[in-house]
Amino acid sequence: MVARKGSTVAIGADSLITFGEMRLPHGYEANAKVFEVGGSWVGAVGSTAHFPVLRQALGALPAGELKLGSRDEVFDTFLKLHPTLKERFFLNSKEHDSDPYESSQFTIVIANRHGIFGVESYREVFEFERFWAIGSGRRFALGAMHAVYGKAKSAREVAAAGVSAGCEFDTNSAAPVRLQTLKLKS
Repeated sequence: MVARKGSTVAIGADSLITFGEMRLPHGYEANAKVFEVGGSWVGAVGSTAHFPVLRQALGALPAGELKLGSRDEVFDTFLKLHPTLKERFFLNSKEHDSDPYESSQFTIVIANRHGIFGVESYREVFEFERFWAIGSGRRFALGAMHAVYGKAKSAREVAAAGVSAGCEFDTNSAAPVRLQTLKLKS
């Protein structure tokens, strides 16, 4: 989940990886659902294959092409990334015959000094003003973040409430919680 409040943004995730009914909890694998690239923190959900692919693909972009500072920059970056995902990482971009566009098959959130963003599978980009959550525990997280947002003193507090609620009530989420906080650009 991502949150924005005052002069900070925060991104957080639980630590559980699941494979159907199998659980790979914290301590068995260094499963980072949130990673840093080019001054931004990126969180991903979906196939566990997305994590190393996105880390490598985003990290391999030349500095001038990795731009995540606005909604349009995020869109341009992921538009440029899509052919690489298909050619170098063998992404299967087909979901359904009726799809309007090729899918990138992932859902991510981004937190950086410019704000908080989300990217969906058809490269739809959202810029969130307060908070958002992705993954199996998102409904619990969104409810918790909504409940605390007005009273919370910081983005970190909002994000922590969201990920904690997901861990408490979602069967595919578990502690420990990982949180990163950044200052917004003045």
